[in-house]
Amino acid sequence: MPNAILDIINYNATEIGSTTITYPMNNGTFLGTSIGGAELKPDGSEITSAKAVKLFYFLDEEKINENSDWLDGFLELLSNYTEQKTVHVSYFTSVSRQNEFETNSDSVIPLFSVTYFLAITISVLSCSRLDCVRTKVWVATFGVLSAGMAVLASFGLLLFCGMPFAMTVASAPFLILGVGVDDMFIMISCWQKTEVDKAVEVRLAETYKEAGVSITITTLTDVLAFYIGLLTPFGSVQSFCMYTSTALLFCYIFNITFFGACLALNGRREKGNRHWLTCMRVPEASGDGNVCCVGGAYDKNTRKEFEMPMDSFFKNYYGPFLTRVWVKVLVCLIYAGYLAVSIYGCFQIQEGLDLKHLAADGSYVGDYYDNEDEFFSDFGPNVMLVIKDENFQYWNPTARKSLDLCLENFQNLTMADSGIPPVSWLSAYMQFGLRPGFNLDNEMQFKSYLTAFLNLSGFSQDVNFTNNQIHASRMFVQTVNIRTAIDEKNMLNAFRETAEKCGKLPTPVDLIVYHPAFIYFDQYAVIISNTIQNIVVATCAMLVISLLLIPNPLCSLWVTFSIASVIVGVAGFMALWDVSLDSVSMINLVICIGFSVDFSAHISYAFVSSEKSSANEKATDAINKLGYPIVQGAVSTIAGVVVLAAAKSYIFRTFFKIMFLVILFGAVHGIAFIPVFLTFLGTCHEKKKNLTEHSDAIACKLVSLNECPDSDY
Repeated sequence: MPNAILDIINYNATEIGSTTITYPMNNGTFLGTSIGGAELKPDGSEITSAKAVKLFYFLDEEKINENSDWLDGFLELLSNYTEQKTVHVSYFTSVSRQNEFETNSDSVIPLFSVTYFLAITISVLSCSRLDCVRTKVWVATFGVLSAGMAVLASFGLLLFCGMPFAMTVASAPFLILGVGVDDMFIMISCWQKTEVDKAVEVRLAETYKEAGVSITITTLTDVLAFYIGLLTPFGSVQSFCMYTSTALLFCYIFNITFFGACLALNGRREKGNRHWLTCMRVPEASGDGNVCCVGGAYDKNTRKEFEMPMDSFFKNYYGPFLTRVWVKVLVCLIYAGYLAVSIYGCFQIQEGLDLKHLAADGSYVGDYYDNEDEFFSDFGPNVMLVIKDENFQYWNPTARKSLDLCLENFQNLTMADSGIPPVSWLSAYMQFGLRPGFNLDNEMQFKSYLTAFLNLSGFSQDVNFTNNQIHASRMFVQTVNIRTAIDEKNMLNAFRETAEKCGKLPTPVDLIVYHPAFIYFDQYAVIISNTIQNIVVATCAMLVISLLLIPNPLCSLWVTFSIASVIVGVAGFMALWDVSLDSVSMINLVICIGFSVDFSAHISYAFVSSEKSSANEKATDAINKLGYPIVQGAVSTIAGVVVLAAAKSYIFRTFFKIMFLVILFGAVHGIAFIPVFLTFLGTCHEKKKNLTEHSDAIACKLVSLNECPDSDY
């Protein structure tokens, strides 16, 4: 399989100047994919200069071991190539993309340690007190460890079961860490609401009574969002959703078992008034904020631990501030601006995944794709037309006429170059058969000369001719001006539609169209419809869950509105942040449904279930109960993925960008937009008189910081 351009100059660079080369066809040979950046004479097709030459080297696929050694040697040779001033070399092999996938996954492994360090630091700081007994340093540390064990257990189980591990799955542990720590904060908050002089068993029981349903519902919404992602036909998305949903389930199991046990052990330490580090008994403190030599202080009136400073901030400052009239007006104006920018961004979304983004930054693969786009973008893929009907009668003039009509239909497509004839072994064979003494309309003669012709003409790879029967054959049609993802999608659809029409001709031609890049183009054909399908199904599922959570249909609609608002915001801002709509971003759009409902459902229910009389008081009460857990959860989740911003892979950076937008917008909706909007909703302001005692009890369990009156139980 020689390189045509080297044959033309007889493998001698000094002959380039004296050799006349026409473009893109030169003596029947297509050079559009071999010569790039060509400059032609004004009055013809003769090349005066060119900026790039592409050389192809094909290996014998049967020599597997030798091919592997050759490719490794080829990459090693060119990776050590010393650049010259006048010549730049970029290169690519059939294994390059797979190698880059593996390199991408390996590149994020060092970031795990940074992530866990950040998570432990944030958890310890947010759960620390100056009181050396009441501080929750070890509890916070083991909460992070619990999330880490959930990742190991779930990944180990699925890998043992043979579940494919796509590259996108490597970002899942960062997400699981954030979610697991979020549940830990809820359980710690509920523990701090219990009376300190009760037995450890009673305090833990009350903690589970308050937090158990809440983290169960949170897990349910998140896992459901990921399982809905399994509906997509993309294997990478299915793999990510399966690993993540399973890890979330394990995270939940470890939180209610392992972490609960850690909380109990810490409770025994507190019961004995022992130091958090030395476990030695210390004198009992008389008030909050003591030095290291004393501890165990609590509020003598409520018999509970003192409020955290952030809880006091939301109760005494932020809540009253948010319910002022001018602040509400400002919040509405900010929301209108947010919505306007989001909708504008939605119209700017670009489809498709640039293949160079599958490689790490600075990779030789990216350099190759850049040069290919720069110099060889005039001509698109050389699409293969495969005739898979083994009963097709190539020697029959009627069948050939039908095939010629089919090829003509392909040539007439706007994305095909009508000036470049299809590469057809059959056309060449019929020309060969014009010689005296040949009659290729006869089946016996057609088959008897075919093998010799194929070997002499170089078409032996294009016809599967065994046991005196043509099982399949192929031809090629050259495409042009395929530069964007939209062009690729239109080309793929047009070729498939034309192939379908060929099968409906009077003499049917059973065709399939193929090119190695079609595996990437395929996503463009279904990405929008699949994204919309997954979002709609997941949103409807979340609406059902919120109806179960919130005994007020209008407030449930507010939750659904919040989900839609977050999705629009994430979709719009991701487009403005140079993120295209592809299988990677589709994963994250499904994720954002589960996370947005976490914030909005709980704050909405806290508003409805509040015993306060006025709307403003209800909003303040809801913020007091949930403001700090929302902030803690948002910060911990963002901390889990923030290190991916430093990854050398576009895929992991995209994951960070969208997760950052999801958590940011979800938290802002939870502590700003939704509380303000709920104050405008008169129906939700009614006192909760018609609820049963059972639903009251469940309601208080759902809100992690809501302390229920004893009468509710």
